[in-house]
Amino acid sequence: MTAPSPSAVFAHRDFVRFQLARFLSTLGTQIVSVAVGWQVYEFRHSTLDLGYVGLAQFAPAVALPLVTGAVADRFDRRRIAAVCHTLIAVCYAALYALSRAGNTSPLPVYAVLVVFGTARAFLGPANQALLPTLVPASLFGTAMAMGSTIWQVAAVSGPALGGVLWAPLRANVYLLAMVFAAVSVVSIATVSPPAERPPARRVSVDDLLVGVRYIWTNRLVLGAVTLDLFAVLFGGAVALLPVFARDILHTSAWGAGLLRSAPAMGAAAMAFWLAYHPLDRHAGRWLFACVAAFGAATVVFGLSRHFALSLLALMVTGAVDMVSVVVRQHAVQLATPDAMRGRVSAVNLVFISTSNELGEFESGVTARWFGPRLAVVGGGLATMAVVALWSRLFPSLYALDRLDALREEREKKP
Repeated sequence: MTAPSPSAVFAHRDFVRFQLARFLSTLGTQIVSVAVGWQVYEFRHSTLDLGYVGLAQFAPAVALPLVTGAVADRFDRRRIAAVCHTLIAVCYAALYALSRAGNTSPLPVYAVLVVFGTARAFLGPANQALLPTLVPASLFGTAMAMGSTIWQVAAVSGPALGGVLWAPLRANVYLLAMVFAAVSVVSIATVSPPAERPPARRVSVDDLLVGVRYIWTNRLVLGAVTLDLFAVLFGGAVALLPVFARDILHTSAWGAGLLRSAPAMGAAAMAFWLAYHPLDRHAGRWLFACVAAFGAATVVFGLSRHFALSLLALMVTGAVDMVSVVVRQHAVQLATPDAMRGRVSAVNLVFISTSNELGEFESGVTARWFGPRLAVVGGGLATMAVVALWSRLFPSLYALDRLDALREEREKKP
């Protein structure tokens, strides 16, 4: 059978509208991430303050996964997403107001970021559970690859825009992000309603724990999500980019934005490649090799004193991390029945948030103790050690061959 063209997914109107909302939301989030990081570092030049930026966004994701997943499986996922985009727009308005008022304390910023993190905690499971319903099952792999490419384009251009616009616009960058969030609300609200409504039943504690139990008992999925968790937790250097940009590489806010964009540049290129050259065989081996490469590239970034080499190292981290994303998303989305996909996605997103936001906090703390360069190099080495350990703890993940076999195995189950 001939493989479907990657462009076939764009014939589905709901997929296009969903991706437009996701693109604009991601663009705004990335612009704001650069602005907030640069602004908070300007307050007191503290790496620990940058760590708290990640922690403020991470806390809601850890506190609410059982609730957010159950909400995504019980209510209309389009409406959940629309409400979340609205709340995110309100957060951008609050950041604008704080900046215009001349605020120089990170505490009010952290408070807004907690609300922002709460909105994202509900948005993530709704988005992940909604995507597989927008295209036929035969197009899901293509839809995920193209969706990842679109997301990465936003993740590339957003930080670059944030870096370029921060100096001339300052607080007005938050207004621009607010406009993007507002358009996202309209776009996601026009997605067609689901063909089947979730069953109206009382939610029990057992229902809430479905996602936790599924991931814990599925060794392949558990290995995939925890490998990604510890790789990014130890190897992530994103939180320290303002420090590297200003104090080590001696570049401007624009340079910091370009550095922030670099992982997404690599990821976008890899996602585009995977859309036309999917992982047909040896997916597990490719996963472990790429996570090891992620750690090695992180070490190079930590040791580099040249802007071009640092940029290249970050691009490599993004490219190889995209392979991990593809394998993990296939494991979670294709192997999970739709009725529990929101709850499983919510738990998966806790792992992602832990690796990203808590990883930023970990980077800030270790940089405070050991200095930014040693913190990043040590994290990269720790990532490579995790790869070696996980290959022994999860042999079924290492032996994973065809990703499509995950869906076939699910469909065979009664």
